[in-house]
Amino acid sequence: MLDWLVVVGFVVVIAGVWALAYFRVPLIGWTAVIAAALAALTVTGGVSPLTSRVLWAAFAVFAVPLNLTFIRRKLVSDSLLKLFRKILPPMSQTEREALEAGTVWWDADLFSGRPNWKNLLSIPAPALSEEEQAFLDGPVDELCRMLDDWEVTQELQDLPQQVWQYLKDEGFFGMIIPKKYGGLEFSALGHSAVVMKIASRSVTTAVTMMVPNSLGPAELLLHYGTEQQKDHYLPRLARGKEVPCFALTSPEAGSDAAAMPDTGVVCTQEAEGQEDVVGIRLNWEKRYITLGPVATVLGLAFKLYDPDHLLGEQEELGITVALIPVDTPGIGIGRRHNALNIPFQVGPNSGKDVFIPLDQVIGGAERVGQGWRMLMDSLAAGRSISLPALSTGSGKLASRSTGAYARIRRQFNMPIGRFEGVEEALARIAGFTYMMDAARVMTAGAVDLGQKPSVISAIVKYQLTEHMRRVVTDAMDVRGGSGICMGPHNLIGRVYQALPISITVEGANILTRTLIIFGQGAIRCHPFVFKEMQAVREPDAARASKDFDKAIFGHIGFTISNAARTLFLGLTGGRLVRAPVKDRSRRYYKQFARMSAAFAFAADVAMLVLGGSLKRREKLSGRLADVLSYLYLGSACLKRFQDQGRPEADLPLLQWTCENALDQIQQAMNGFLSNFPNRAAAMIMRALIFPLGRPYRPPSDRLGHALAGVLLEPSEARERLTAGIFVSKDPDDAIGRIEYGLDKVIAAEEAARKLRKADMPYRITALADLETMLQEGIKQGVIDGAEADGVRSADAARKAVIRVDDFPPDLR
Repeated sequence: MLDWLVVVGFVVVIAGVWALAYFRVPLIGWTAVIAAALAALTVTGGVSPLTSRVLWAAFAVFAVPLNLTFIRRKLVSDSLLKLFRKILPPMSQTEREALEAGTVWWDADLFSGRPNWKNLLSIPAPALSEEEQAFLDGPVDELCRMLDDWEVTQELQDLPQQVWQYLKDEGFFGMIIPKKYGGLEFSALGHSAVVMKIASRSVTTAVTMMVPNSLGPAELLLHYGTEQQKDHYLPRLARGKEVPCFALTSPEAGSDAAAMPDTGVVCTQEAEGQEDVVGIRLNWEKRYITLGPVATVLGLAFKLYDPDHLLGEQEELGITVALIPVDTPGIGIGRRHNALNIPFQVGPNSGKDVFIPLDQVIGGAERVGQGWRMLMDSLAAGRSISLPALSTGSGKLASRSTGAYARIRRQFNMPIGRFEGVEEALARIAGFTYMMDAARVMTAGAVDLGQKPSVISAIVKYQLTEHMRRVVTDAMDVRGGSGICMGPHNLIGRVYQALPISITVEGANILTRTLIIFGQGAIRCHPFVFKEMQAVREPDAARASKDFDKAIFGHIGFTISNAARTLFLGLTGGRLVRAPVKDRSRRYYKQFARMSAAFAFAADVAMLVLGGSLKRREKLSGRLADVLSYLYLGSACLKRFQDQGRPEADLPLLQWTCENALDQIQQAMNGFLSNFPNRAAAMIMRALIFPLGRPYRPPSDRLGHALAGVLLEPSEARERLTAGIFVSKDPDDAIGRIEYGLDKVIAAEEAARKLRKADMPYRITALADLETMLQEGIKQGVIDGAEADGVRSADAARKAVIRVDDFPPDLR
């Protein structure tokens, strides 16, 4: 009987400990529960008096110092603080500013291991204002009708002058500038929608208007400029009287801003008729500067030095940004780069002994040395909007045009979209486009809520440009020869050529994945790591001890809790997690919650075991970045489905994207565990994360078939998926030709089916032209005259769609 009670007691204790960890009960709660358990054992006689005394003594030894913080700090925390100060790798000023830039949002929930889905779903669905929608339906549509991408890319190698003027006159360069300065003052979502629609028509034009509205002088002036600078420049930028560019990248530095060789030296010089004007003498060399060849005002980042101490005691003042008219003496504007035959204006520039007054520093003297922080904050917002919008616009164009093409183009007497191999490509195109649009909208909505999501902006920049690459590549495969033959008919070729541009700009994707998403995310999004680092660098000893003690013990409890949650959710398959909905999407909330806990646990173990060396193990951190990325992308898809009213026709799109995301998370986590250098720790992590094996599979063929079907014929689901791009109904226009052809082909399919099934003479079915078959069909009564006309129209439209451009033999 006693043995049975001991076993039951042991099970109760284990269950109690697990419950304490799972529900993240504070330390005082653990102490109270353990004390109650010991009291119960003592009162019931479950243990001998001697054992009871030993247990109570052990309990007192640990419970008293752990709960009395002044004792705990002296015995434990202060020693750990000294150790952390020794082992934490040194951090440069630029690294510190990059880490502290921006804000955290839903990424922090995902890093917590317990995402609060109700909070996410309670955020109102982002929506365009009436003014923004009117702009999209008016000036943006008019701009798209003006654009002939073949003329832009092949004949002019630039935008036509009337397009440049239209962009300026209609305020396209001033979308983010407040109305009081003459701008449009659009929301982030409105800004994103404009870029997306234009990108579906002309990548060149989209890139041209992206720069003034993202990481450019206007963004920096709005947040950091002096009132005088705002009053002077913002109205001129809003109406295109000034064309801005921003010069950041140096030939020898690239993404390593700390190695930037461009310098400014504080000095005095005669300027504007005044002697001894305090200013800066600049020397720089920059490249890859979008709008650089046509800019009238140049934003410049450089390292500033003050050897004569004209501004204070410090000699190295740090990275600074200034705004300089390009006609300032000493500035050299280089010739254009040729960016893969996508002729947006991009090129190098340089400066030799260029003198500027101090008031040309953005924000004035008060902002000297704060440039890197300013840039990182601005980049967080800009990266959240422009490139995700361009990527999504390209995906929607590929979805709409390639699905229609696959329905129109026939081989072996059937639409090529019905071949299972082509279905696979169409499914990826549809699924990735759904995911990209969901992430675009949710992220722009976060910016409109006041967020500057540095980690999320890196996720959407990296993931959406990479998925754009996959979508467009699949579209090229479906189109075959017609995709690689350039000409006015080819909708996808230029987008394909532009893929490496979006992959490269605003931070190369390789570094974005391996250094920013997890590297910055592990510090900023984690509930305790950043607090620990701040405490380690706190000069006040008493404050450092207090803050570190609170952070480190919170961190320990956090890790224990996620370990308990990870194992329990792994054993139960996440089935017992509460989901905020009761429809068929509820499974995915449960599974993403499970993998959120697993991710938080694995990240903590990696940081604990590898410490500062994790920063250099980019393959491992890249895989953890992939896990965090797909948790975010899956969350965005779930929110999109709910925000759009849970349309039944979109359920396959949601299921495919979520199952693909879970499979990608599993692959990344498996790769992380398989390559983790401490094999004992890897085995423990695998046992907790995948206790019953790897549970996820790629999306099924059945789902892929359903997604391909969305693209192959007109439907509400197809309209929702491709909403927001420019669609012409003109059969002489590239996209209009496909839309017109799809309508004609579908309308004539029944008549064409009757003809194929009709009992006609062999010579007619095998050798006759279409007109002979139609006449025979009318003669036999298989079809009537109206149906014959429909087949003729469909055939003409089909031939127009599949036609490939050709040119004279001496084409240059």
